[in-house]
Amino acid sequence: MSDLRQEQALRALAPVNDPSFEDVWEELVWRGLVHVSTDAAALKELLAGPPAVFYCGFDPTAPSLHLGNLVQLLVMRRLQLAGHRPLGLVGGSTGLIGDPRPTAERTLNTPETVAEWVGRLRGQVERFLSFDGDSAARIVNNLDWTAPLSAIDFLREIGKHYRVGTMLKKDAVAARLNSDAGISYTEFSYQILQGLDYLELHRAYGCVLQTGGSDQWGNLTSGVDLIHRVEGVSVHALGTPLITNSDGSKFGKSEGNAIWLDADMCSPYAFYQFWLNTLDDDVVARLKIFTFLSRDEIAHYEQLVRDEPFRRAAQRRLAEEVTAFVHGEAAMRAVAAASEALFGAGDLTVLDPGTLRSALSELPHAEVTAGTPVLDALVATGLVSSLSEGRRAIAQGGVSLDGARVESDGAVVSGSLPGGVSVLRRGKKTLAGLFVG
Repeated sequence: MSDLRQEQALRALAPVNDPSFEDVWEELVWRGLVHVSTDAAALKELLAGPPAVFYCGFDPTAPSLHLGNLVQLLVMRRLQLAGHRPLGLVGGSTGLIGDPRPTAERTLNTPETVAEWVGRLRGQVERFLSFDGDSAARIVNNLDWTAPLSAIDFLREIGKHYRVGTMLKKDAVAARLNSDAGISYTEFSYQILQGLDYLELHRAYGCVLQTGGSDQWGNLTSGVDLIHRVEGVSVHALGTPLITNSDGSKFGKSEGNAIWLDADMCSPYAFYQFWLNTLDDDVVARLKIFTFLSRDEIAHYEQLVRDEPFRRAAQRRLAEEVTAFVHGEAAMRAVAAASEALFGAGDLTVLDPGTLRSALSELPHAEVTAGTPVLDALVATGLVSSLSEGRRAIAQGGVSLDGARVESDGAVVSGSLPGGVSVLRRGKKTLAGLFVG
């Protein structure tokens, strides 16, 4: 790896804020991470001052965090780098309920499932924060303070501060009230539970800021209002924008599947390819939000997008930075090498076996035995629709196996690449994987 690449990888693993900004608030605004806030001027002053305690919550409604959560984790990391103290809340109690969906009730998971997911999400959150130094992070679980609270105590001590009329006006609640499904009291009460979280963290740790997605704004302000009523002080909330692609499609989806941060649910190779396939119109905004590159560096890539879009330099840098941040430098290097070998001019024979198998599983693929005719493998993987089409493709010199042109339709599959696999290619860019048993 070149010195430049080493520097890039180290930056992803040990990120720093851009010192050219006056303060972290200015950087958050420039990066497009502030969609709404309680009081922008007061929040700017807070974040430019002495260390403040802030929190962000993550509900275990799945066994892994996803790209939407990554936005919040990056905001937390930036604030921590500015000297502020993060509380990562994993919602052991709110995860048992779930915040209201726009159209239908959530399926309630069992307490055992939620407890398992709490552990998995806690481990993920811990990877992105520092637990050393003056701004050391802390992980908290809201089940710790809600489980001992009786229903009567909850209604008397917390519920009395909420007005139903105000609760009904929250966007998520209003949307459900106007839907055929309506809304249960269970989900209706979610905003009270989240308000309780903020109050508890304010009392226990002096927390004065909550961050989250702008679609959670009603829940974010629930705690702000509760603390003002109960404690008589003003605290803050910051909502990040919901990220969509320039073509209007939902960000963070790949062929109908969420892009998870867990390597077992979304392989590092698939994760890398997701970023590599970013549209030109989106890549600069993604560099701002998802990397720690300085604005000068991002301006450089913005110029490259305009002048040499065919090189896709910005997309490669984006994929490298985010993959290294989420999965580590070694995984990033392995999947980048696999991508280059499969779609560029790299050497397939020197790739990490696990990474190569993972990469091929994302392509059209088939399981075959050693000695299977290449013609049969072409049909099995869908690269051709018939044996006769396969023969024509081979005769025209348009088929290769493991990087070497197939000269005869009598050729067979060997699985000679690392991990006992083979790579079929038809033309320049149509590939398939063969898992040879």
